[in-house]
Amino acid sequence: MPFDNSYARLPEKFFQKIIPEKVKSPELIKLNHELADELGLKLPEKQEELAAIFSGNKLLEGSEPIAQAYAGHQFGHFVPQLGDGRAVLLGEIINKAGKRYDIQLKGSGRTRFSRGGDGRSPLGPVIREYIISEAITNLGIPSSRGLAMVRSGETVFREKELPGAVFTRVASSHIRVGTFEFFASRRDNESVKILADYVINRHYPQLKEASNPYTALLEKVCEMQANLIAKWMRVGFIHGVMNTDNTSICGETIDFGPCAFMDSYDPATVFSSIDHHGRYAYGRQPKISQWNMAALAGCMLPLFHDNESKAREIGETIIDKFQNMFKKYYFSEMSRKIGIQGADEKTFEILNRILEMMDKAKADFTNTFRSLSRAINNEEIFIKQFSEPDSAEKWLIDWKMMLEEHGISEADAYETMHKANPAFIARNHLVEEAIKYATQDRDYSYANQLIEVLSTPYDDQSDKSRYADSPKPSERVYQTFCGT
Repeated sequence: MPFDNSYARLPEKFFQKIIPEKVKSPELIKLNHELADELGLKLPEKQEELAAIFSGNKLLEGSEPIAQAYAGHQFGHFVPQLGDGRAVLLGEIINKAGKRYDIQLKGSGRTRFSRGGDGRSPLGPVIREYIISEAITNLGIPSSRGLAMVRSGETVFREKELPGAVFTRVASSHIRVGTFEFFASRRDNESVKILADYVINRHYPQLKEASNPYTALLEKVCEMQANLIAKWMRVGFIHGVMNTDNTSICGETIDFGPCAFMDSYDPATVFSSIDHHGRYAYGRQPKISQWNMAALAGCMLPLFHDNESKAREIGETIIDKFQNMFKKYYFSEMSRKIGIQGADEKTFEILNRILEMMDKAKADFTNTFRSLSRAINNEEIFIKQFSEPDSAEKWLIDWKMMLEEHGISEADAYETMHKANPAFIARNHLVEEAIKYATQDRDYSYANQLIEVLSTPYDDQSDKSRYADSPKPSERVYQTFCGT
């Protein structure tokens, strides 16, 4: 790997230099060849060598392994030190297109940030993160990605004995809102400035020309987050733990713990076993994202202005713009689900009506919108999604009239909806099925088949209909769990 480790050149207070702990008998489960090619990696062909590399047993030349320091607000409560408790950043590489990526191992052993944890990962969370991060990427949503999965040959102890594994994650960077909080909480304004300058140079170099690059940085990160959350909402994705330490500064989906895709539409949907009060419910994600951006603004106040009162006023002005930013992206994403490029007052009204109908009927979010794509030629397939057929028929009449008023042909509407409404998502019961067979029977075929289907989520795959079906009552997943 052609490493160029810029983060490791920052002051040592930003990280701990550490070598991954070796595992007993690594076994390669999966290598993402497509991603490896995109990164320009020239890897050995032997499974044993690949397993050694992606378990941390063999360090490649140029790697400078570090565990990154960060803090974070977890469910609204500040924790001054979190950090990579079970992850090691092997280094950064630059692909042929000149884009820089982090290569990180998860489950690679204890660090000084482990806080009593074992630093390892069970196999289940590794499979979950690989499947869902790839699914999110293929849905057209910015995300960290899975490069490899390795079974460690060791036992991990959680609520019971579980097989261990190591996950190799690729991201544009692993800098979080919590990274800023780590230094701001220590009143280390010099390090906050160093970090902000690093983020600007690495992710947003165009901001160097701004009159104040730091206020421009906050505004840019807000915009990236607003866009990201809108894309999550379009496909019914629920992150599960939108803590500030899980909020990427470069606008990517990161840290797939108790995440899930919504089956039946309900804005109050929560899956995370630790989210007892619904803080991170599907419908609350925009508000929480704004809250996280306010936490970032608080860290950066000394960079905005020498006068604290003036700095706070600047920060509040930017944060107050967040909801309008989000609404712009949200209605752009959601209007495409009903065949319209761009939105107006009438579009908002008819969009809200279908969501209210779905909420009342507890209709399947993904399948209902996908059926709308087909309703131009087969209205019945759409109407049967609802408990009140008359309301659905009336909505269809008004929807078709609106398309006509916008001058949108049925063919164009279909094309727009087909690209906005996936046929396949990483349904929770299918992910759990893949995990069960992998952990209990060493059978990875279920995971591999699911990954294959989710690689083209907008395509009709008639022979893969079971992957599109709503879960039966006995299959429904009500809780998901954090990997630690």
